[in-house]
Amino acid sequence: MGGDLRLGLIGAGRWGRIFIKAIDRLDGVRLHRLASTNPDSRALVGDDCAVVEDWRTVAAADDLDGLIIATPPARHAEMAAIAISSGIPVLIEKPLTLDATQADALLAHARAKAAIVLVDHIHLYHPAYVELKHRGLGMGTIHAVRSAGGDWGPFRPDASVLWDRASHDVAMCLDLMAEQPDSVAARRTEDREMAEGHGETIALKLTFPGGVIADIEAGNLMRRKKRFLAVQYDHETLIYDDLSETPLVREPRPGGPGCDPLHAEAIEVPQKAPLTCALEAFAGAIRQGDRDLSGLALGVRVVEVLSACDGSLRAGGKTLNFRA
Repeated sequence: MGGDLRLGLIGAGRWGRIFIKAIDRLDGVRLHRLASTNPDSRALVGDDCAVVEDWRTVAAADDLDGLIIATPPARHAEMAAIAISSGIPVLIEKPLTLDATQADALLAHARAKAAIVLVDHIHLYHPAYVELKHRGLGMGTIHAVRSAGGDWGPFRPDASVLWDRASHDVAMCLDLMAEQPDSVAARRTEDREMAEGHGETIALKLTFPGGVIADIEAGNLMRRKKRFLAVQYDHETLIYDDLSETPLVREPRPGGPGCDPLHAEAIEVPQKAPLTCALEAFAGAIRQGDRDLSGLALGVRVVEVLSACDGSLRAGGKTLNFRA
C-alpha cells in the first residue's frame, strides 16, 4: 500500500481535535474525511479534508484506509460495526463501549469479518509502559499493583470518573496480569456536585488469582494531577509515571536485596508521545494487514471489569465475585 494512508475521523471534540493535530504531525497518514456536527470544525482541517455532519457517510466511505472513532463511548459500538461491515480498519477511543454485551457483540462481529480493530487505551502505547511490561517478564512474579490517575476536573455531566479515568488503570492492570480478576470492589471516597457537573474520587480493588491485588485510585477532585502505575515484582518495583521527567524507574522493594533508595534507577525510554505511538501502530496494522484482535479483546475485558465495578459502586462498595 503506497502513498499516505487516508484516514477518516468521527468526532471533533476535545480528543478528536488532539487526533487532528497528531495526524497532521505524522508522516505517511493524512486526514481525508471528518464527521462533525460543529460548524467550526471546518477551520480545524485543511482544504483537502472533506467535512460532513453525517457520521454514517464517513463510517461507510469507500475511499478510506482507516477510521478513527473519537466520540462519546455510547456511540462507539454502532459506528464501529458499520465500519467493520464496510471493511474499514478502525481505531476506537477508550472505553470500547459502556455495555459488556455490546462489547462482546462487536468482538464477535470483528472476528467474523476478519477486521482490523484497535482500541486506544493510550497508556498501553506509552514507551515507558511498553518497557515496563517488557522488563517485568524477567523480574519474577507480580505481587501487587498500585495506580492512580486524575486531576481537578473536568466535571462532565455525561461521563463518570469510573469510565473516563479508571479505564486507563484497569486496562494496564488487565494487560499486565493477562487474566480477569476473581473479584472487584469499588467505593467512592469523595463525592460532590460541582457547577459544571459531578465530582468524585473512587477507589477500586481488583483481586486476581493467587491473591494479587491491584489498588486503583481515580478522580476529578485531585488538587495535584496524577498518572502512575507501580508494579511490585519479586525483589524490585517498576514505576511508570506519565508526569515525571523520568517516566520509568526501578526501585528495590522495602526489605529486599539492596533496598537503599539510592539504588533506584531511572530507565531511559524513547521520548515519543503515546498518541503518536498509537497512530503508528494503527498505520502499521493497516499496511501489514494485521488482523490481531487481542487489543479489541482486551477492550472487551476492560468493559466487563468496569461494568462489575459499576455494580459494586451501586451496591455501596460491596465486593463482587467476578468469575462465574
